[in-house]
Amino acid sequence: MFSKIRIIIFAGIIFLSLPILVNADEWGQKVNFFIDPSFDSFQREELSATLQARTLKLYFYIDDSWWNSLNGSQQDEIRKGLNSLTIEFESKIYPILTSTFGSEAKPGIDKDERITILIHPMIDDAGGYFNNADGYPKAQFPTSNQREMVYLNAKYINTSQTPSLLAHEFMHLITLNQKEKKYNVSEEIWLNEARSEYAPTLLGYDDNYKDSNLQKRLQIFLNNSNNSLTDWRGENADYGVINLFVQYLVDHYGIEILVDSLQSQEVGISSLDFALEKNGFKEDFSQVFTDWTIANLVNDCDLGPKYCYLNQNLKDFRIVPLTNYLPFIGESTFKFGNATQAWSGNWHRFIGGKGELKLEFTGSEEVNFKIPYIIETSSGDCSINFLELGETQKNILTFSDFGTKIISLTIIPTIQDKTLPESPEPYFAFFWTVSITKKENQSSEKPISEMTKEEILDEIAKIKALLAQLQSQLQELLLKEISCQRFEENLFYGLRNDDRVRCLQEFLKSQGSEIYPEGLITGNFLTLTEAAVIRFQEKYTAEILAPLDLQKGTGYVGAATRTKINELLGL
Repeated sequence: MFSKIRIIIFAGIIFLSLPILVNADEWGQKVNFFIDPSFDSFQREELSATLQARTLKLYFYIDDSWWNSLNGSQQDEIRKGLNSLTIEFESKIYPILTSTFGSEAKPGIDKDERITILIHPMIDDAGGYFNNADGYPKAQFPTSNQREMVYLNAKYINTSQTPSLLAHEFMHLITLNQKEKKYNVSEEIWLNEARSEYAPTLLGYDDNYKDSNLQKRLQIFLNNSNNSLTDWRGENADYGVINLFVQYLVDHYGIEILVDSLQSQEVGISSLDFALEKNGFKEDFSQVFTDWTIANLVNDCDLGPKYCYLNQNLKDFRIVPLTNYLPFIGESTFKFGNATQAWSGNWHRFIGGKGELKLEFTGSEEVNFKIPYIIETSSGDCSINFLELGETQKNILTFSDFGTKIISLTIIPTIQDKTLPESPEPYFAFFWTVSITKKENQSSEKPISEMTKEEILDEIAKIKALLAQLQSQLQELLLKEISCQRFEENLFYGLRNDDRVRCLQEFLKSQGSEIYPEGLITGNFLTLTEAAVIRFQEKYTAEILAPLDLQKGTGYVGAATRTKINELLGL
């Protein structure tokens, strides 16, 4: 019902001399609105707001207490921003979304074709929210405002993301009318949000990737990749997974899948299955989800047409799996246990070892696991296969040339039952045991106890070389995840809730635990970040400190430090 993590959406402030319609609100009109106290900065349940602008399609009500706290110059800037947003909404957002998905309720419960936008200050991590109850009479929902409306955070007025966020919120109004009111069913929240998350991409707002909604969602997904797609909890992680999934879904199956699933009395997974079948595809939701989990790992169309993203902004994206290192010398056995929800991705990679690898998988018998696995050979080739599980949810994989011909194995266990409770979805256990044993023809290989000093040092050198190669690959992947394209401003101790600092922290984290062991991404430039900057500066003393005649790091990100950071980013 609510749309968290959305930045406010204001509509253009064009003061129009329009004929007064029946029930039309007048400029300067005051209204008391019910609001959600969990979003409001002051936990209010009601507020008074004044109609500060109206357009052909929009009313802009602004919280009186907040608006009156602004000076005249600030109010003028807001009016200018609303002018631009109105043009964008009425010329692009409204016609494209309504021609694609259908319209919002017109004239709606208030007998007025305009959409109300209520602007009030909210908690920092909320851009806005949407309440289905407003579309129904107070007899059903006593706190209904009885309008087609959305709520937007006053703290984020006039940002570059405003058109994207307005599109997202408006899509919820369309869904309310096209699904809930038309078919008398409530869409599952995750799919409702997925359609809204795709609206900015459909409108082209994600084409400019830097600071786009897509970029922010990708970063969230990279930090929470095993979050359930369908178990909606209104957290940041939920937005990351649904955005990446819907990008993949529309890439390969077209926008018609979202449209037809909306224009159906089915909801959730069933509605997507309906839309896939209607559009002539042999895949069902389960197969699409499986292919998506593989695409997140390999993202390579050459391995299969469905194992990649087609969106050019996602062409270099690959998830970093949980990596398990097996000893190169001798025999070993490792056991692992975890719990997961339905429709959650889990990626586990095995590297190292030398000999015969045996992996035994056991999943909870209460559900059905599906396990794609990817083999990478020493020549760099990859192959995609599937481990079949019986009723006992058990099976074994065996590879005789692991560590020589085969250099890595990655499994992707997922639960794909469609009949589990919607929320909260339960967790189910799975276990694997992996072992490396010496092949018969490897009997001449010496155990460690019989090796000479030189032979042991040689084996250690091989391990160090592999670890260096893997560390280099990991650093390249981490560098690609950094939000900022280039560091052009000085940064220093004391900055708080700053996106530039978040980018700096992402970079420092990519440099390894010896630079930034805490790895926190907070946006606050405090003691831990300062210490990490000092370590980075001292690692590159010759390039950063020596030219400034300094012997120790300062923690201040000035020109010399930024130059080195940009160099490592390839900029």
